[in-house]
Amino acid sequence: MNALDALCDYFERLSAGNLNELDHHYAVDAWFKDPFHEVRGVEAIRAILGHTFAKLPGARFRVTGRFPGEDHHAVILWEMDFIMPMTRRPTTITGATHLAFDDAGKVTHHRDYWDAAEELYARLPVLKWLMRGLARQAAAPL
Repeated sequence: MNALDALCDYFERLSAGNLNELDHHYAVDAWFKDPFHEVRGVEAIRAILGHTFAKLPGARFRVTGRFPGEDHHAVILWEMDFIMPMTRRPTTITGATHLAFDDAGKVTHHRDYWDAAEELYARLPVLKWLMRGLARQAAAPL
């Protein structure tokens, strides 16, 4: 199994109970960025993921596509299922991750791309109404 396949398998098994395995897949000084965080170091990444599992009940990742590239780069597509804390409704967000691996197959660069406004904020009752109004104002007339 190559590094990308092993990482995707780990993501699909990822839980608060196996965050200790992160070291097997990430370099000690790996860089991580998502819409809310930008950190360096496997310990900081572990802390973010631990917080995610603590705050989002039932959080689970599904890899829906993987695209190995050149020069140790890859992109994966994913969905994350969880229970939205404020509404207690099952929720799924969709995203993509750009990865870079070192020669040992460990992640050195992890950049998540997903739209926090659409995937989270627009699902909260008051913000949903506000976001729809803003979208109507910004949309080009057709």
